[in-house]
Amino acid sequence: MRFNLKQFAIALALFLAGYLTFHSDLFAQTLEKPKVSIAVGGKNLFYYLPLTVAEQLGYFKDEGLQVEISDFAGGAKALQALVGGSADVVSGAFEHTILMQAKNQPIVAFVLQGRAPQIVFAVNNKTMPNYKSVADLKGKKIGVTAPGSSTSIMASYVLAKAGLKPTDVSFIGVGASAGALSAIRSGQIDAIANLDPVIAMLEQKNEIKTIADTRTLKDTNAVFGGPMPAATLYASEAFIKKYPNTTQALTNAMVRALRWIQKAGPSDIIKAVPESYLLGDRALYIAAFLKVREAISPDGMIPEAGPAIALKTLQAFDPELAAKKIDLSRTYTNEFVKKADAKYK
Repeated sequence: MRFNLKQFAIALALFLAGYLTFHSDLFAQTLEKPKVSIAVGGKNLFYYLPLTVAEQLGYFKDEGLQVEISDFAGGAKALQALVGGSADVVSGAFEHTILMQAKNQPIVAFVLQGRAPQIVFAVNNKTMPNYKSVADLKGKKIGVTAPGSSTSIMASYVLAKAGLKPTDVSFIGVGASAGALSAIRSGQIDAIANLDPVIAMLEQKNEIKTIADTRTLKDTNAVFGGPMPAATLYASEAFIKKYPNTTQALTNAMVRALRWIQKAGPSDIIKAVPESYLLGDRALYIAAFLKVREAISPDGMIPEAGPAIALKTLQAFDPELAAKKIDLSRTYTNEFVKKADAKYK
């Protein structure tokens, strides 16, 4: 067989082109920080279902990430972990990006998990059987996942619309699972702001009366007057600037999870979550999921009008924040989601 220099040169050129293309992609995607700690407040809630799906189905691992998730009683506690340095990223409410900017500690939301808060504010039928209006809550005890969390923010906003201040009630942290159920049933709290599956279980036995519901897009618009971004992944500005490839990898995994949820059936969801999430009632868990499904973001994009609605909500009951100048463009970015969406189209 004769040696053909021209054919060899062509073959070598093609090989090098493929090799360099592959390795340039590899280097471009090199994770600056493959080990990432994520704090979350109430991981069992549907509010954070995309995070659980990304973890349980191995999407973080597929991106080369070693993710450690720490679960706290509420979003405010998860935020404290970020501020204290024990967490790199938080799976938490968008509102915290605004509150932290007001404290000159900028954090940025980079992928949306929920396009409706899914929070329900309700009174305890046991302690307030004669409830007539929000004004009746003055001086009462309201159970929230944790004081300062998205549940207390939603409750504070509903109170403010009725002319009450947050200081007119007592907020009590009850968590997001069995502790919340016990607090209502024992009469420890007069009202509750919480999420499914907790709320669905209380509704099933007629233990609560709903004041405000944000589990659907229609109800969310009715409460807040527009789109209210809910759960996100957020991190400090410094983290995102220092670890852009890591941030992109986290976003890729979350967008993949969001797309999976859009196509998944109830039985798929049941298989994907830990048994403990079901709180002993599989059928109720499925029914609750179907009710809140539309609240889960289909693509991870934070809506343009959302941050302004969140700011207005916070300013309604926080006079100090009303006096602050907030740059909403620094509270979020959709750039990582856009790249992830292009990857999974």
